[in-house]
Amino acid sequence: MIQTATFVYDDPTLARQAVTALEEAGFSSSEISLVRQDDSGELVDANDSVADGATTGASVGVAAGAGAGLLASLGLIAIPGIGPLVAAGVLATTLAGAAAGAVGGGLIGALVDYGVSDEEAHVYAENLRRGGTLVSVRAEESRLRDAELIMERFTPVDVSEREATYRGEGWTAYDPETPVYTPEERESERRRYGSF
Repeated sequence: MIQTATFVYDDPTLARQAVTALEEAGFSSSEISLVRQDDSGELVDANDSVADGATTGASVGVAAGAGAGLLASLGLIAIPGIGPLVAAGVLATTLAGAAAGAVGGGLIGALVDYGVSDEEAHVYAENLRRGGTLVSVRAEESRLRDAELIMERFTPVDVSEREATYRGEGWTAYDPETPVYTPEERESERRRYGSF
């Protein structure tokens, strides 16, 4: 039975390292997804083969699995309330459907369709809005714990703790009508949690 393990990271470098470790452990690009905002090129550097020509919309999924690893298949998707996201993997295709209006419920609906609980989907979406990076694996139940152990090595966000922090500040749920964070606000948010 296929199951999903999803983590969010404040530090995009740690998220990239988690993806690399997953691939080195034998998880394929078709099993791994990565989503983050496109504001600084932190996941796209001279050591990655991603930089030339990100795709948009539903065509994001087409590049996945091209043999050069997940990071080589990154594409752009615009999501209301968040702005442009860099995404790759199966979740990227689901998010492209949300951006095109083909998935009911927008970003939250796409995350729930992908296998994230409704409650966690709101926290993940808010974390993305504030500059976080989401890494997810969909794999057979027998392999899922291995993926979780790998992703846990790279200091993911404690979702319960982060939800409590957000709620303590008056946040109730992800709202796509909320203004998009600027790159400076996202950097400030990441610094707040000691990611840089």
